[in-house]
Amino acid sequence: MNPVRAAFRAECVRLTDILSEVDDVDLDRPTPCPPWTVRELVAHVRTGAGRLADMLAASAPPRAEVDAAGYFGAAKFTPQVDAARIDAARSDAARSDAAWSEAARIDAARSDAAWSDAGRSDAGRSEAARSDAARSETARIGGDGRVAGRAGRAGLAVEFEQAWQAADAAVADAPPGRVIRTRHGDAMSLTEFLRTRVVEVGVHGLDLAAALGRPPWLTPQAEAVIADLLTGGRPAPAGLRWDRLTLIRKTTGRATLTAPEQATIDAAGFRWLVFGR
Repeated sequence: MNPVRAAFRAECVRLTDILSEVDDVDLDRPTPCPPWTVRELVAHVRTGAGRLADMLAASAPPRAEVDAAGYFGAAKFTPQVDAARIDAARSDAARSDAAWSEAARIDAARSDAAWSDAGRSDAGRSEAARSDAARSETARIGGDGRVAGRAGRAGLAVEFEQAWQAADAAVADAPPGRVIRTRHGDAMSLTEFLRTRVVEVGVHGLDLAAALGRPPWLTPQAEAVIADLLTGGRPAPAGLRWDRLTLIRKTTGRATLTAPEQATIDAAGFRWLVFGR
């Protein structure tokens, strides 16, 4: 498997597991990406992770014109583009939450009706209990029952999983050397754009970990891809003594540079890729 695709899969699997554990209080927490809450940041990451499915369904440009480093150019982070990105995530989160809450309401109404209809006899009540238990188990293990039985937090986890798996399946079916066009109009090789998706899921995973009060969960595969992109494949000055996670946190502004670190960076002329949200 392409190492970049492997990193994308590993990081998405890890985030899916994390999302399955959070509760509604967690989802309303603020994040280091204001004004987004955890719920809204997850919606942004879900959209970003799933983009490739539609891109690969479209016709391919004749040649790649931008690499992953060029993709994160200043034009992607103008005030207008950034405002649209923020608003889109907030709207997506609200729509998703409303849809899952409505599904849960319908399921609860059906369950109440089943209990009412079965209330004429003990046998009926037992049958209703068995039906309700079966429905709950279906919700726990997946399938159609899950859609109706899991709202809010679980809805985001399921939607994220569906989005990244659809993108991954499209990548698996793509021919070697496939070129895609991004929503910004960039013509990029599939592998280069997939590198940007590893950055989106991995670096925002650091933001989510901070918001949730958890240790960073960045996978080794994603660390390698992100660190290589940020530094252009160059090692950080030895005097910094940074591991990959520290390098990523420091160079993306997720951790503050100390005065000695800044002095070492200045002396070595060390430069890295800079990008916004």
